[in-house]
Amino acid sequence: MSSDPHSLPSIDFQTLYRGRTVGILRWPQLDAFWSHLKPRAGEGWYVYAVGEPPPQVPADADAVVRFIDEIDALLRREHDHDYCGIVYADDLDVPRLIKIFDPNHLGSSCGSSVHPPPPGWVLSLVPPVDLADAMPLANNRRRWWQRLFGA
Repeated sequence: MSSDPHSLPSIDFQTLYRGRTVGILRWPQLDAFWSHLKPRAGEGWYVYAVGEPPPQVPADADAVVRFIDEIDALLRREHDHDYCGIVYADDLDVPRLIKIFDPNHLGSSCGSSVHPPPPGWVLSLVPPVDLADAMPLANNRRRWWQRLFGA
C-alpha cells in the first residue's frame, strides 16, 4: 500500500464519507494517530466543522496542527472516559478522511442506528460538500470554531 494518500484512486467526498471507517478506541491509539498525522499536515487537509459552510480551500499546515491540538484537548476534557471511541478514519496508516464526533452530541456514533448523528468535525484530503443531514452547530462550538479559524 502506498504511504501517499494522493496516489490512491480518486474518490468523491460523499463516497469517501459514507465508506468504511476504523474507530480509534483507546487514548494511546489516538496519541499515535495524531503523531502520525501531524507531519502530514501540509498535504492539503480540509478542516470542516459540520454545520458551517464547508471550506473551499485546504487549511495550511499550521492550522491543521493547531486544530489537532485543540480538538485533542477538547475531546479529552469533554469525553471523560478511559476510552476514546469517537474518532474514526478511513485508513489509520494512510487516512484521507477523519470523522471526529462531538462528545456532547454522540447518539450512536458507531453507525448502528438508522440515523447516526453526523460528526462534529471532518478532516479530509477530498474537498468536502455540505452534509445535508448535519445539525446546526451549537453556539459554544461555533465560538470555539471561530476562535480557531476566525470564520
